Amino acid sequence: MRDATLARNVKGPMSVAIVSIGTEITRGELVNTNAAWLADRLVELGFEPVEHCSVPDDRVAIVETLRRLSATCRIVLCTGGLGPTTDDFTASCAAQLIGRPLETHAPSLDAIRRRLERAGRTMSASNAKQAEIPQHAEVLTNPVGTAPGFVIPCGLARIVFMPGVPTEMQAIFDEHVVTMLRPLIEPKTAQRRLRTYGWPESAVGDKLAGVEASMPGVTIGYRAHVPDVEVKVHAQGRDLAHAQALCERATLEVKARLLEVLYGEDDESYPAVVGRVLRTRGLQFAVAESCTGGLVGHLLTSEPGASEYLLADVVCYANAAKTTFCGVDEDIIRAHGAVSAEVATAMAEGMRRISGADVALAITGVAGPNGGTDQKPVGTVYYAVSTVHGTTVDRQLFAGERQRIQRVAAFHGLRLVRDRIDPRVRSASSLADVTMRRDGSVCG
Repeated sequence: MRDATLARNVKGPMSVAIVSIGTEITRGELVNTNAAWLADRLVELGFEPVEHCSVPDDRVAIVETLRRLSATCRIVLCTGGLGPTTDDFTASCAAQLIGRPLETHAPSLDAIRRRLERAGRTMSASNAKQAEIPQHAEVLTNPVGTAPGFVIPCGLARIVFMPGVPTEMQAIFDEHVVTMLRPLIEPKTAQRRLRTYGWPESAVGDKLAGVEASMPGVTIGYRAHVPDVEVKVHAQGRDLAHAQALCERATLEVKARLLEVLYGEDDESYPAVVGRVLRTRGLQFAVAESCTGGLVGHLLTSEPGASEYLLADVVCYANAAKTTFCGVDEDIIRAHGAVSAEVATAMAEGMRRISGADVALAITGVAGPNGGTDQKPVGTVYYAVSTVHGTTVDRQLFAGERQRIQRVAAFHGLRLVRDRIDPRVRSASSLADVTMRRDGSVCG
């Protein structure tokens, strides 16, 4: 069955649609990250997604949507509705669509039982429901969860059903679906993903003006993930080799134009880059955070290997905590206020002294929505980076709501650390760095 279906699907344009099933998605209660992830992977493989649609947990809507798409698309990728609860009935909708009954797939049932037993649980009837698959469907084993995926033919299409849990969907796609899709298309596209931090999306776009016009077949895409911006260099050629060569030439041009703010490729994160610099230079690092509430430490420890360089991350939110854990003199706080260059300096130097770190970062500011003044409005953040060579301080004013200010403030702190310890890196915008003299005055 599979070989015959593949042969039929090779004819004509290889159009792909993505269907996300779940009332929580159509109501906006859950952000649909699955569709974005799938579309990105499809483009990498050389496919062009033609439609994304979200369908509530409604049997009629699910069946009609799948019937409509299978009449025009060669591949339909569906996520959601394969769980154990009463609102998970995608499998029965698939069976209805092709006029076949549901059957218990014994290997899947056994896999569910064994996974639950390893977790100390007993399989219930609702768990067993996940092993019910349309008759003659091609089963896709789930390496990280209980619900298997499956594939059915319908109309012009092969319809692939996967769980809605992102980790399970991604595992099934990478392990099974990619193998199924690769033979269906002759790849004529290539893509590179570059990561930037330091300029807004508009500035990145302005810097790359003219690249597409000078290189026919090249498309530049942008995706902002506050506060960094991803740039996608996509090339379409006569064949794969031509596309790859064109993509490489365009990527070199893009890198040259974005040299000041380019920090990595693919899924590499800015915290990972800063951590790698600390690690390769053999530096021990400590953080004293106030307004960011531990976000710097969270960003660093979200990446593997942080234990090799991160000694401590202290959230000294209250003034008393700044004194207790960072050794900040109460007189400095009274004289200048908790949000000040002087207090940031004392926090960083105290943190470095107490922790024994080579480099210490301090952050203190007003994240809002309340607490701002005319002199220090909401979004005001002071930084200090202390090393054996001295302490530099920086003041920034960020716009936006509280969570955005905190995230941008945390990234900027990491940027200051990278600028300080890596002489090859120059910031893309003026940081207005100043140095604190021993007597407490500030010099530019």
